[in-house]
Amino acid sequence: RKEYVDLYVDYVFNKSVQKPFEDFMQGFLRGCPARIWKMFFPEELQVLLQGHTTFDWHLLEKNVMYGQYTKLDQTIRNFWTVFHELSEEKKKMFLAFLSGSDRISGYELECFRFCIADPQVENPDKSYPFANTCYLILFLPR
Repeated sequence: RKEYVDLYVDYVFNKSVQKPFEDFMQGFLRGCPARIWKMFFPEELQVLLQGHTTFDWHLLEKNVMYGQYTKLDQTIRNFWTVFHELSEEKKKMFLAFLSGSDRISGYELECFRFCIADPQVENPDKSYPFANTCYLILFLPR
């Protein structure tokens, strides 16, 4: 029985997917040659491909730049109070709203910066927050 189970597991996890995996690997290495990937440690490559999945949200707050705001403006203080009360999932949803992804790819967390700016609309009560994902700007009405 042990031999049967070992052979079955080997078939399911190795032999049955060998041809599709070889085809995938050949195509992948054609576009991304292995010599380029060999310069990374496995952890670095994982971050490069998948992005950071855990965050220091207080460091994110510390690195924010402000346009037409200061760190002490009531709108900004209210924003960070509400932000830090959000669940981890909601914070990642905010990151996706801001940047288009719920991960920070390729950056060191210390280097990731975004800007909170005042859109300077006539009636801020009739305006919603919106983001420019290319430039990592959150437009937050007063």
